[in-house]
Amino acid sequence: MTFASTPHPTTTKPHDDTELGVMSFDDNGFSRFIERRTEPTWLTARRKEAWAIYESLDWPNPRDENWMRSDLRGFRIAKFAPNIDESVTIPSTTPVRLRTVTTASGTDAAGTEVTGTHSNGTDTTLEVSGSLQSVNGIVIAEALDPQLAAKGVIVGSLARCARDHSKLVETHLHKTINASADRFAALQQAMWSDGYFIYVPKNVRVPLPIHIHAAMGDGQVDLSHTLIVLEDGAEATVLFESASPSDQANGFHCGGVELIQRSGSHLRYVNLQDWGRNAWHFAHQRASVGRDASLQWTVAAMGSRFAQVDQRVELVEPGATSQVNGVMFTRDKQHLVYNTLQHHNAPHCRSDFLYKSVLQDRSRTVWRGMIKVSEGAQKTDGYQRNDNLMLSDTSRADSIPGLEINADDVRCTHGSTSGRVDEELIFYAQSRGFTRSEAVRMIVTGFFQQIFDRITIESVRDALGAAIARQVRQYE
Repeated sequence: MTFASTPHPTTTKPHDDTELGVMSFDDNGFSRFIERRTEPTWLTARRKEAWAIYESLDWPNPRDENWMRSDLRGFRIAKFAPNIDESVTIPSTTPVRLRTVTTASGTDAAGTEVTGTHSNGTDTTLEVSGSLQSVNGIVIAEALDPQLAAKGVIVGSLARCARDHSKLVETHLHKTINASADRFAALQQAMWSDGYFIYVPKNVRVPLPIHIHAAMGDGQVDLSHTLIVLEDGAEATVLFESASPSDQANGFHCGGVELIQRSGSHLRYVNLQDWGRNAWHFAHQRASVGRDASLQWTVAAMGSRFAQVDQRVELVEPGATSQVNGVMFTRDKQHLVYNTLQHHNAPHCRSDFLYKSVLQDRSRTVWRGMIKVSEGAQKTDGYQRNDNLMLSDTSRADSIPGLEINADDVRCTHGSTSGRVDEELIFYAQSRGFTRSEAVRMIVTGFFQQIFDRITIESVRDALGAAIARQVRQYE
């Protein structure tokens, strides 16, 4: 189902280009940013509070627990400028992957030739219930099934919705992310440019996925925010992907994600991060899951030079369940850091966490995971696991699982494995006619298969498999 996209009107006041000049992330830049916004007074007040926090904080350093394995030596915020004039110029080469369903002849994730169901040799586009497109953190197009809009579903620019649905956005925005968490969180809350707002009313089911595509130009900035709210009994699937116009593109992304679920709601959320290999990626991501609600959150991290993500799932009422799946594939000198928390705040909740990483060249991944069980959260069932496969002698994977349990009737388990490709398996495959590269692709595909089996959306499996295949082919 395809709907006409609605161009998004500007969220800022008209300006004289000769007066703008080059802005920075400083008092002058923030003041100019605020002057050019057209938004409710409550939002402006919140921005000013967050900016005061930003100015009071120092940049993270190796003494901070969440940053002691992070290398920020190459990051200079002065190299980037706020997108105050809302530039949306970007080459058309930025890929869109999650809306492509492979139905034609081609290759699978292992590089093996397969035959699709269509004889004409073309792929098909995934049908969606709604979509959003952004460039450099500014939404440029919106689309939504009119029948869903009539039921009260909202899919739109966060900046626009902060005006058109002010009370609704005010109630939920930045309620799960603390601006004092670090300087990046404060900056994002003070100067987020635009973002994505999805609201599903009580007992409304969105039948097809909602697709969000975020593009960031070379050397540009994206400070977008994602806010998804599902009321009691609501159901939705959201596919989010970020990309750059070229593999080596630079950029600065500082984002936030908030997933808020009321009782009995069901959300499937997919996030594919594929920025250019010279981009900096910082994000605070939160989910709050209510009574008898379920969340399936799938993360794929392929891009960026450096990424630091703080991902937390809060199970806030009895019967809440979450499943978090993660795929990381790194190469060259990429450095990806994920700090995760599964927080059981209520009894009879279940969390299931599985991250898998494959590393090449001199790349590095860091995963620091924690299951926290609050006092009184009896009958908790918590599981977390991180597996790492290293394809080179110079790659490195750090895994730090942890438990913090304050209740006595729980079941919590965690584990981690790290290893290299088994040469016997490669020899076995080569003895049957496969090249070494083909053998490694098959081993990597098998390593990720447990994650793929959890993903029920065909286009997502195809996109992840294809992205992995493109990178493994470079291994020798």
